[in-house]
Amino acid sequence: MLYLDIDGVLNPVCPRPAAEFTAHRIHGSTVLMSVRHGHWLRELSAVYQLVWASTWEAQANLCIAPLLDLPALPFVPVGRHAGQPTGDWAPILRHAAGRPFAWLDDLIPDALRLSCAARVDRLLMPVDPGQGLRRSHVDRLLRRPPVRLSFPRRG
Repeated sequence: MLYLDIDGVLNPVCPRPAAEFTAHRIHGSTVLMSVRHGHWLRELSAVYQLVWASTWEAQANLCIAPLLDLPALPFVPVGRHAGQPTGDWAPILRHAAGRPFAWLDDLIPDALRLSCAARVDRLLMPVDPGQGLRRSHVDRLLRRPPVRLSFPRRG
């Protein structure tokens, strides 16, 4: 599974080149979206089940998915965890329920990222909120996706 944040990941603060992004007014806010991100996410969907992990929650399917030409995706209810030290982590772990996953977010705590660095079943990828999702993130996700932990069989 691939957990996707929106603000700071798909909606960067000051992307370069800005011409690749289109401004949209949604719920009184300006949201910057790139068609390129939609292409990349569809490419990733061949390997991952895409899941929204954003305070947009169900609104992501109404407001963001159509702009990226994505189908409705499952979402993790993370809104009530916003502002907590580990943010979306607890709801993501519950949703993953032991399955391997990757997480793209601009607010992944360093301690959390470091604690998962050696794990093959979890890939936490911080994204620069100024630039958002980059091709290098996509290439890394495709090159070595997280895999289920294997335990030695007892005989």
